[in-house]
Amino acid sequence: MRIVSLLPSATEIVADLGLLGSLVGRSHECEWPEEVRGVPVVSASRIDSAALDGRQIDQAVRDALAKGEALYAVDGALLAALRPDVILTQDLCRVCAVSGSDLSNVGARVISLGPRTLAEVAESVRYLGKELGEPDRGDVLAAEVLQRIARIRQAVAGKERPRVFVAEWIDPPFACGHWIPEMVEAAGGYEVLGRAGERSVLTTWDAVRAAEPQLIIAAPCGFNEERSAREAASIGIGCPVIAVDADRYFVRPAPSLARGVEILARIFHGVDAVAG
Repeated sequence: MRIVSLLPSATEIVADLGLLGSLVGRSHECEWPEEVRGVPVVSASRIDSAALDGRQIDQAVRDALAKGEALYAVDGALLAALRPDVILTQDLCRVCAVSGSDLSNVGARVISLGPRTLAEVAESVRYLGKELGEPDRGDVLAAEVLQRIARIRQAVAGKERPRVFVAEWIDPPFACGHWIPEMVEAAGGYEVLGRAGERSVLTTWDAVRAAEPQLIIAAPCGFNEERSAREAASIGIGCPVIAVDADRYFVRPAPSLARGVEILARIFHGVDAVAG
């Protein structure tokens, strides 16, 4: 089977299923595991986020969407030359990656993923395992993710929950959504503005201040820890701010979310991953 993944989380799942040898194409954002960096890139963002700050990225995205312009470019000639049997993409967020609706007449089966909760993330792992010919491995991976999260939840049970605001974007601020509020809860925190299972929402720093968080987690979508820390330097509302590698452990609906929960548990309570 020849696989093209236009979604970083799907690429991670493909790797965890032991199918990297079947990956013949990827998006420019699919950079983990490192072995995929030698795989041809068939899609790229039309917005150079490395050259812009958070406010400029937000404005560029808004302008493009208002004009009905695509945020991603797909190299159709290369895609055709790679002759994929399956293309993996998503229909969860127009901003995050190429959507299934952006692909037509590609001569391959298009599988679009759209999990919104931790349980649905695990189910998407099972689903891909089944569809890509590794159902047993998919079942094991999904179970491992949920077990790791359950162990952390048990380890922090009964501890006082800090009031937390996870900034999924910083300028302007977005309150987190989808699975991230669940991650905060599982790690023993209380998300003051985030809404589990729903989209992230635009807010204001005045609204954040009024929610009285004791801690802010800077996790802007698509940014690593270093870039998150740079963006977070502008936050000043009188409580500690901790930057995390959002791109790797928080915004990609893949098995690595379990590591994100473990990171939060350490931040909130000094609790490390529980072996077993």
